[in-house]
Amino acid sequence: MRLSAEGRNVLITGGSQGLGLATALAYAKAGANVAILARRPGQLEQARAQIAAVSSGKVAALSCDVSSAAELQRAHAGVVQAIGEVDVLVNNAGKSQAGQFEGISDEVWQADLDLKLFASIRLTRLVWPAMKARRWGRVINVLNTFAKAPGAGTAPTSVTRAAGLALTKVLGTEGAPHNILVNALLVGLIESEQTVKWHATMGAGKPYDEFISEMGRRVPIGRIGRAEEFANTALFLGTEGAGYLTGTAINVDGGSCPVV
Repeated sequence: MRLSAEGRNVLITGGSQGLGLATALAYAKAGANVAILARRPGQLEQARAQIAAVSSGKVAALSCDVSSAAELQRAHAGVVQAIGEVDVLVNNAGKSQAGQFEGISDEVWQADLDLKLFASIRLTRLVWPAMKARRWGRVINVLNTFAKAPGAGTAPTSVTRAAGLALTKVLGTEGAPHNILVNALLVGLIESEQTVKWHATMGAGKPYDEFISEMGRRVPIGRIGRAEEFANTALFLGTEGAGYLTGTAINVDGGSCPVV
């Protein structure tokens, strides 16, 4: 089945690399107009060029610290000017921040909440009225499997992501009468810039491919996921094919999460 997002306006945060960039490329190939937000102008420009190379529509890339309410308002206005009102929002910005509870300061907690939870709240609130007026919208919250199955040493990420899961359910219920569908994708082990960093710190001199292969043995499916596989799922949720899915959370983890 060929998925089409022809003519849709898609906004992806954290879109200059990793899962965000893979998702932007998938939507561009499916015919969407795509805007990405990220902090680093150099990476943004490189990502914009990659997306434009496979796109038949409009492409925009705006520098934005999504943890800032003022910057989000400015960026949203820029996106609307560049590609039009947003049809599909992918809240993807975030990083893994985890440690032992006793050592986590108020500042670290607040920064994690601002980056992962409040950014999604604020940006969704900005795109919501236009979606409601058009009676069509899709919001995809990118979380991780700690949202369902937290463990020791996983805060603040697990707590913030669990709040994102609750937000998804609330918005899915409120948006449904207006045909605004809201779902979450919970990421497991997927090859990205993060796995490159893990290799640098934990690889013990092993070649990268060997390191990744060993990590993949912990996954029931027997390997680490690819960014393109995640992107295909994110694309599906933004199309008419997913028209009866809302308020749910899909594990994209090769079967690792103990909670369905």
